Amino acid sequence: MRYRYSMTLAFDVFWSFRSPYSYLATSRLVEIADRYDVSVHVRPVYPLAVRSEDFFDKVNPKWPAYLFRDTTRIAEKEGLPYRWPQPDPVVQITEDGRRIAPKDQPYIHRLTRLGQLAAERERGLPFIAEGSTLIFGGTTDWHEGDHLARATERAGLELAEMDAVIVDEEARLERALQANQAALDASGHWGVPTCVFEGEPFFGQDRLDTLVWRLEQNGLKAR
Repeated sequence: MRYRYSMTLAFDVFWSFRSPYSYLATSRLVEIADRYDVSVHVRPVYPLAVRSEDFFDKVNPKWPAYLFRDTTRIAEKEGLPYRWPQPDPVVQITEDGRRIAPKDQPYIHRLTRLGQLAAERERGLPFIAEGSTLIFGGTTDWHEGDHLARATERAGLELAEMDAVIVDEEARLERALQANQAALDASGHWGVPTCVFEGEPFFGQDRLDTLVWRLEQNGLKAR
């Protein structure tokens, strides 16, 4: 993967470290960036499970089983390694019979801030590609040892240095993430992955071919 960038056409991708559909879209995003003269601007957002306090109350009880079935078959079709993360990037607890995501989240805040910092350093796409493969690709205890450090290194970055920055610049990064969320809301969609080209949203990994079609209408060229 060469993770190329372009000075001509560009689109935003709103993306979450807890979304299996975001993971399943990422290899195709890398392929698009590699094959075509286009820049992919990664804009990480927090998952709904963290942003919405009543998320688990609103989810249809049939949804988790369908989600796993659907994402498993997509991964099989695309030839991608896939397993639900161990541990889940979003910590959940049961309180008064309700599933909730407590405010103390040891994984998703760190991952999302790292993703924002990587994007600011123009390494957003390689970082989410390597990070999501680590998390969803079958690595048990992906958060321990040097797993994340090695994935970050493959993306051309250094984890210890980035961890220090996200502590020192937490408030600034949070403002940037809030701006990403506001931009996603303004695009006309709320889910991830959503790609936005010139104000037009393309939601889901199954709309990437439609996105390429739209880009071709606007002069997209192969490298």
